[in-house]
Amino acid sequence: MEILELTASNLRKHGFEAETVSTLQDAAAILERERLKTSPVIFSYGDSVTVRKTGLIEKYRGMDGFLDGFDKDLPRQENLKIRRKALMSDFFFTGVNAIISDGRMVWLDMIGNRISPVIFGPERVVILAGRNKIVGTQDEAVKRIKTISAPQNAIRHVNFRTPCQKTGVCMDCNSKDRICSSWLIMERCVPAGRIMVVLIDEDLGF
Repeated sequence: MEILELTASNLRKHGFEAETVSTLQDAAAILERERLKTSPVIFSYGDSVTVRKTGLIEKYRGMDGFLDGFDKDLPRQENLKIRRKALMSDFFFTGVNAIISDGRMVWLDMIGNRISPVIFGPERVVILAGRNKIVGTQDEAVKRIKTISAPQNAIRHVNFRTPCQKTGVCMDCNSKDRICSSWLIMERCVPAGRIMVVLIDEDLGF
């Protein structure tokens, strides 16, 4: 937990709220607590393996105000419309590709529906991250994303065709299915306290 506590302390110095927990179940309880505290009219999420493992997506599905832009029963264009609406939801939750222990977070996104609400829009944002996402430097964050996060994420999208699905590392491709389009390096939370980061003492997600 030492690296989690250090990272949480540095995140707080940068205006983020941060909590450390032992298990994913503890993190799920915090996310639900924050959702209820915010009393959102509209709430949504950015796709994340860690978030999905909490089981909360299934719990929320069908609730009034929940926007699910990743509904497998809907055509892609309908899901994209829902994701656009989610940009201005009251409460938004997601994961992150890498967290630098000095208190910065790094993402690499395909269309930006995950990182846009993190930057601006929703009143409250909660980010869940396993201990495996913590790295020491920005270079390590980029390396982690290009050799672990992005390839494994591409592989789980069975309909996508990218070189990294075969090689296991980023090939800087021009595939139409390329999931690596927009970087976000978040150094400060503005306004302070808008974003909560929950660091989990388990290896979770990509």
